[in-house]
Amino acid sequence: MTTAEKNRKKTDIDAAVLNGDINMLFGEPTLPPEQVRDERKRKLTAAFRLFGKYGFDEGVAGHITVRDPELEDHFWVNPMGVSFKQMRMSQLLLVNHQGEVVEGDGYLNGAAFTIHSHIHKTRPDVIAAAHAHSVFGKSWSSLGRFLDPITQDACAFYQDHGLLDTFSGVVLEMGEGKALAKALGDYKALILQNHGLLTVGKSVDEAAWWYITMERSCQAQLMAEAAGTPILIDPQVATRTRAVVGTELAGIFSFQPLYSVISNEQPDMFD
Repeated sequence: MTTAEKNRKKTDIDAAVLNGDINMLFGEPTLPPEQVRDERKRKLTAAFRLFGKYGFDEGVAGHITVRDPELEDHFWVNPMGVSFKQMRMSQLLLVNHQGEVVEGDGYLNGAAFTIHSHIHKTRPDVIAAAHAHSVFGKSWSSLGRFLDPITQDACAFYQDHGLLDTFSGVVLEMGEGKALAKALGDYKALILQNHGLLTVGKSVDEAAWWYITMERSCQAQLMAEAAGTPILIDPQVATRTRAVVGTELAGIFSFQPLYSVISNEQPDMFD
């Protein structure tokens, strides 16, 4: 690539970033469905490996899903009993909204179906959703509180996350799935009291990044409150900050270095 071509490409990227043009940067809508599906499954598998690397796994608890680009009432999900750390692209299950495994071998986690089917039904804008029982997320959830804007990173969730302030046990009943989806509303994230965190996005990149940074924000607030009384960021400043760090574009971009590293470290996941 010539210097002129590099400069032109940089100018295009700069313009896309400034304008928040997701399609210009990533172009998924222009790809054939089979390529979109392959890319979504690659990102989904990478998200599992990252969650495993960061210690978000807890036995068979936790699941990430991505909507199929053609069968929009179907989603891809991890089979029950396979470690996040060992997830392979070939092991993913394709499930419909009736709970039937349409493609893939393995067992479907009942809670995964109950939670994610309702999210994908009620939020057509959601392409991917992530839920796990990570240590700091479930610790914070036991307080039954919203996250406060005490750091720049936490501002991504300022007035953009919900709280399900009841706990009825493992989410297996369809009514519980509906209550969860209702509590999520139009937000990007949800704190499930006594349970953990859930995040959504218009891509696996976004949903996975929101989960990772929300988990860290829970950790930061727990540590800050253990040391003293955190200073809250001014509401207007928090709102302006969210407009920078809490956008779809910010979520996608923030995931890219993590995806690059895990893809190079663990290429076997794409088998």
